[in-house]
Amino acid sequence: MRDLKHLGYLEDLLQEANNELIQKAKRDGRVCIASVCENIPEPLLNLGNAFSVRLTAPNTGSMDIATYYMTGLLCETSRALLERAIEGGFNFADGVVSPDGCTMINRCVENMELLQTMGKGNEHFFIEFMEIPLKGDDNGVGLLVKQCANHILKPLKENYGIDTSDAAIRQAVGVHNHVCELIREIGDFRKEEYPRITGYEFHILTLATYVCPKDLLIPILEETLEEVRNREPEPAKARARVMVVGSEGDDSGFIKLIEECGAFVCADRFCFGSLPGRNPISLNDDEDALTQVCAHYTYSCQCPRMMNMAKVYGRKQYVAELAKEYNADGILYDQIKFCDPWAYERMLGSYMLREDYGYPVLSVDRPYNIKSSAGQMRTRVQAFVESIELKKLQGGAK
Repeated sequence: MRDLKHLGYLEDLLQEANNELIQKAKRDGRVCIASVCENIPEPLLNLGNAFSVRLTAPNTGSMDIATYYMTGLLCETSRALLERAIEGGFNFADGVVSPDGCTMINRCVENMELLQTMGKGNEHFFIEFMEIPLKGDDNGVGLLVKQCANHILKPLKENYGIDTSDAAIRQAVGVHNHVCELIREIGDFRKEEYPRITGYEFHILTLATYVCPKDLLIPILEETLEEVRNREPEPAKARARVMVVGSEGDDSGFIKLIEECGAFVCADRFCFGSLPGRNPISLNDDEDALTQVCAHYTYSCQCPRMMNMAKVYGRKQYVAELAKEYNADGILYDQIKFCDPWAYERMLGSYMLREDYGYPVLSVDRPYNIKSSAGQMRTRVQAFVESIELKKLQGGAK
């Protein structure tokens, strides 16, 4: 297939946390609010002239300084982010919002605050810590509403004079939904027998929507959608269609490695993926927008921090339904090294998807930067692809 027009530009964009589109928005006088977790309602960070950015640490190497402060027993994502913050890589942020999604990411942002890694020369800079639900119920919605009002809307209004009204929230949701609809429509081409977009290309597009001002990406996404619609697919099938499920997946090199092994990544159920992170938010005129946004995040959340049994078992059913919808031959469960919530989720999910739903499953833990163990991972993925091919020949795979 011909290369997508904007793919090279987006690949270059993702090589830096402080990317070109962030710099452009900052030059225009806009306010950058950083977050560190999928559980933060994104539209609330995109009110008025504010824009949201999920923090990442591209091309991470040594994490020695962060390990000194956090020990080597905490997940590599949290240490990579702290290392980059200490290096001054996140100085573009005008505020940071951190949920108690897990203890490790909280420790990361606490160290950012204690070490004063951001906000130098900005008297309006703030760091906020939020308590978020552990259960997907009405009480969880009420908790999230109160936390968002106190730790997002209040500091945005008081520190930067940003309009946090119901109308402003609805407008932000409209932009958010447009981005989601574009991403999901592009992603639907992965369901085709001969897909006209690769999993790697789709991951680059999706990842960009998390780390760049969304409104600045819309023209690129719209043009790419039309380009994909008219694209001629490769006349050959991949050796296996694989769904990737797991934790913080902002390393596009991991998806590229999988596809270099002959697989096609047909679905992306991970923290930087489109499922469910790029599902549009439905709003009605009867309830306030804040409550509806919080309800969407509470009930659609697929994070393993949600501990009520309906959520615990529902997450595996959700993966199985997506695997069927996207015609996956197998499922790859992954976690970043030392990520506690996804360690338990990976263990249970790998067992249930294999035993209860009949899918071949590869279960791996991996470093934040896949380059540090690419050889080992390549061997495991190649063996997994071959096992799927063998089961197909034997008539035993889905």
